[in-house]
Amino acid sequence: MARSEPDEVSAPGEMRVFWFLLLTMVVVVTAVTLAVVGGGGSAVLQDVPPDRFTDPLPATRPVGRADIEALRLPMAPRGYRMVDVDEALSRLGAELAERDARIAELESALAGVQAAAVTTGTDLFEQPGDRPAERAGREGVQDRAEEDGR
Repeated sequence: MARSEPDEVSAPGEMRVFWFLLLTMVVVVTAVTLAVVGGGGSAVLQDVPPDRFTDPLPATRPVGRADIEALRLPMAPRGYRMVDVDEALSRLGAELAERDARIAELESALAGVQAAAVTTGTDLFEQPGDRPAERAGREGVQDRAEEDGR
């Protein structure tokens, strides 16, 4: 049986190139890491103060569509700050609850007026000076005037 011989023995020059590339890669990675982390006495990346939420929603009037479109929440490292989003959503929820309550109140008042009009037989769309008795009186006067004019 023949002994298997190694395919090729690497030349000493090829080993030097390998070690040179490996050392160069370690130096580059170390330099980039120190630059990002801010190694040494001076910090390369300055700490930025976090954005603070200033509530642009009006406190003196109801929130409108333009107010919602103008609302911009500050960013955080992982998206939006949950506290700020919760504040804005709870404010909008309270505004919507107030509007829903007002709408329900107005609808019940309207239903009450409609029910009263049905039971009394009054016309809801009648003009203030347009009462049925007055209308009958005017029609009688007009009929007599037409008869006199014939």
